[in-house]
Amino acid sequence: METPLARSLAIVIPGYRMHSQTFNNMLNDIQEADAQTRIENKTNHFTWMVGNLVNCRYWLAGILGLPEKDPNEDLFKDAKALDVNAVYPTLDELKKEWHKISPLVYQKLLHIDEAELMESYEFGMHVPYVEENKLNMVGMCMDRESYLFGQLGLMRKILNYPGVRYDVDDNLGY
Repeated sequence: METPLARSLAIVIPGYRMHSQTFNNMLNDIQEADAQTRIENKTNHFTWMVGNLVNCRYWLAGILGLPEKDPNEDLFKDAKALDVNAVYPTLDELKKEWHKISPLVYQKLLHIDEAELMESYEFGMHVPYVEENKLNMVGMCMDRESYLFGQLGLMRKILNYPGVRYDVDDNLGY
């Protein structure tokens, strides 16, 4: 018998799936040489932002109790600052990791129950109006992804790529 979707995730699931689609659209046509470009040595580069997106999905996997670990965690954990001397994975490598972890997290979100979502999860921010539980960490992850997508969209324009399209791949089921 399938577990019914946790009511508190009803608005998260469509957003999660749209982010999965947006990820592919953001990377569309980006050349590896451009992916390492920084603007006036002040911004993060495209690869760093994409790596942080992937790491965010792995972070969420860990919160939800999945054992998978980001193979590039040392570069991206806790939104680690860009290291200009580091060798970052290619966009193709990061895309493979995104599509490896995302369906696993999606399945967990579909089958998690309300009680588990309400379990305490110490995040350390100590914001008085944000209860530190798994549900709010799902929200924090979605917010972080949205923030990074905004940066990527701006970088696409700065690097003379067309703005991101919101095409949907019906075969992407997560």
